[in-house]
Amino acid sequence: MHVVSDADAPVFRAPMRSRDDVVPEGSGVERGLAIGLVGLGGRLAVAPDSLDAAVEAAASEHGERLARRIARFADAPNGAYVWTRDLDANVWLGRIRGPWRYDDRWGAVEADLVHVRDCEWLGEPIDPRRVPAAVTAIFARGGRNWQRIRSLDALPQTECCWSRS
Repeated sequence: MHVVSDADAPVFRAPMRSRDDVVPEGSGVERGLAIGLVGLGGRLAVAPDSLDAAVEAAASEHGERLARRIARFADAPNGAYVWTRDLDANVWLGRIRGPWRYDDRWGAVEADLVHVRDCEWLGEPIDPRRVPAAVTAIFARGGRNWQRIRSLDALPQTECCWSRS
């Protein structure tokens, strides 16, 4: 399992929002924060037994874009920072702490947060004045995708938020 040092940790946006209109808005973020997960949607007809099987099934059932997104999500190193935002616009910071897995439990399927990794979330949201500008900008653009935040300032400012909290 690939683990990175703080100095090399990538920073990601993790909206944890389903593309399925029947899933209540915010349920993925709520579930992830409550039980220490970060993840993506993309329920599959049959629970896969491996990442390769998940990527193949996602491509068949949902298209290549989701399949590539799942592969990128699974490839993010342990120790990577992740930012998410809840329905109240609170911004949360976490760190990936485990490998990809498919979660087919009822709550995961209901929230469409099935492609998951363990995540250590800070116990409270980050003060809005301390959220890095790159993080604010990437959430302001909208979207439901797992995405790397490549701004040069993102990592040092994220590290600062993590170490202060």
